[in-house]
Amino acid sequence: MNKNYYAILMAGGVGSRFWPVSTQDFPKQFHDMLGTGDTLIQKTFHRLAKLIPTENIFILTNERYNDLVLEQLPEVTQRQVVLEPAMRNTAPCILYASLKIQKENPDAVMIVAPSDHWIEDEDTFTRNVQQAFGFCSGNDALMTLGIKPTFPNTGYGYIEYDKAGIPGSHNDADTERSQGVKSVNQFKEKPVYEVAKQYIEQGNFLWNAGIFMWSAKSVVEAFKSNQPELFALFENGIDVYNTDFEDDFIRENYAKAENISVDYAIMEKSNNVYVIAAEFDWNDLGTWGSLYDKLDKDETKNAVVNARTLSEDASGNMIRTKDDKIVVVDGLKDYIIVDKDEVLLIFPKTKEQDIKKVLQNVKDKFGEQYG
Repeated sequence: MNKNYYAILMAGGVGSRFWPVSTQDFPKQFHDMLGTGDTLIQKTFHRLAKLIPTENIFILTNERYNDLVLEQLPEVTQRQVVLEPAMRNTAPCILYASLKIQKENPDAVMIVAPSDHWIEDEDTFTRNVQQAFGFCSGNDALMTLGIKPTFPNTGYGYIEYDKAGIPGSHNDADTERSQGVKSVNQFKEKPVYEVAKQYIEQGNFLWNAGIFMWSAKSVVEAFKSNQPELFALFENGIDVYNTDFEDDFIRENYAKAENISVDYAIMEKSNNVYVIAAEFDWNDLGTWGSLYDKLDKDETKNAVVNARTLSEDASGNMIRTKDDKIVVVDGLKDYIIVDKDEVLLIFPKTKEQDIKKVLQNVKDKFGEQYG
């Protein structure tokens, strides 16, 4: 394997839309959401390890999840777990990890990958990432993988790209690496339905999956140019990164970082941003509805994880319990039914975006321990 290949596996989110299974103490990336035998973080780690040396995969997470990471990924050492002492969105932690990686290996190229995506065609994923790495190795480029839209989804941001490809050089290898690479015109926020339809009709829009590739040099330079204050904050620690004194510096300084996403911080401000349309199947497991879409259904179109069900006049439901629990459902259609310890959720799928609000109401009424 190429020793210059690295990964930043993003595993710090809470996943509150998957409550009550996903909680602050035990978020969704550490659960086997689809009943496959692997948790989401395990699945993502093993997918990345097909291309990247395991010792070069860094896990970015909140410090409260350190033990969970080491327990679920026994291949990982403490050196690879990059801990955030405060919640500060994606830009600060990516800059921090990138500076650590650059100090270790100035020739590094890396992928930033969320831990909660579901990708079945892992060989094609590996091929697409390999192509992006090849392009980023030879160019000053910030690369992203976009997903070809299958319908006018209003839940994703979009990437508008230039329909003209990137011209190759006279070198055959350079031409091959740039094939399918498009220059990004602009990023678009989550649209209303009519606008999403227009994007689909135009044909040069992709869903923004939040998967990024770049060289350590390019991403650090992008932060230096576009976020000088943020860069200066973390660059002050360069002497102590990858040493015993790193934790003290981060604990003292991390909370001073601006709460900003990597999209806003550098991707939308840079003029060297490129995209490859992913050729693999992809599902952003962000809600119970997206999980329902991914799972196999029984003869009544219910998606069931772990439970044994007896249903009458019940269809389109997402049902999840502990192993082998018997669930009897009669007269419910398109509901989320999730049974976990002290909480039972029975909620319309059409209102799944309100689960965050419901969670807050539960914590207000019954206590923080239920969130």
